[in-house]
Amino acid sequence: MRSSSNPAFRNLPSGQGGYATFDRQSGALGGTAAYADSAAGDIDYTKRAGTGERPITIDDVVTKTAITGGVALVAGVLTALSGLGPVLVLPAFIVGLVVSLIVIFKQSSNPGLVLTYSAAMGIALGAITQVFDAIYPGIAAQAIIGTAGVFVGMLVVYKTGAVRVTPRFTKWLMGAMVGVVVLMIANLVAGLFGANLGLRDGSWLSIVFSLVVIGVAAFSLLLDFDQADQAIRAGAPAKFAWYIAFGLMTTLVWLYIEILRLLSYLRQD
Repeated sequence: MRSSSNPAFRNLPSGQGGYATFDRQSGALGGTAAYADSAAGDIDYTKRAGTGERPITIDDVVTKTAITGGVALVAGVLTALSGLGPVLVLPAFIVGLVVSLIVIFKQSSNPGLVLTYSAAMGIALGAITQVFDAIYPGIAAQAIIGTAGVFVGMLVVYKTGAVRVTPRFTKWLMGAMVGVVVLMIANLVAGLFGANLGLRDGSWLSIVFSLVVIGVAAFSLLLDFDQADQAIRAGAPAKFAWYIAFGLMTTLVWLYIEILRLLSYLRQD
């Protein structure tokens, strides 16, 4: 089974299920014969729906993802309108980080934890957006529209098979992500010692770097979609949709922050 760049989507179950999926090759929802032949050895039967449990469907994933995204959006808007962003941003980030670690390491499908994470990150992003929008009016709406556009665009790319999630593609993307993270850490360390690598100062290099990061985050969505698809095919319990929604939310948070950062570079005089 392929591993996602998103830590929340690693080691998800894979196998065969007879429910609606993102399947691109069968020509109809739920066609899984070809997939089962290639992935049968990777099925994690402990993740499959047990007796009396309803297997997960694509509707479950869409609904739970919409709920988590909606909670984050509402929390962010209320935070921005309240003017309490500077006070709430650090506590919200800490809560979001702690809850995300709990969800990831326990692979928890608890809706309370997932929604708490969404609310916390929504508050944190709302606070950050409030600051950016005060400096660059209108940038918040642009960042939200941009993030939504990338999400929809990558979903279309995945469903049409324009870019196929293959082991080679996954390795390439994982390598790109490692490179991006290394550069971010190097830039942070250099900044602590008074050096400037030019990756986050609004220069042309920082714009290029931001575009690369956005590209990596966008293509990571393809891996996230694929991992969600595999969970559906495996017949995981319906409640597992909350965990999938959490994984998608983590990628969207990263994507939004980077788009907001890029827009701020482009708006600088």
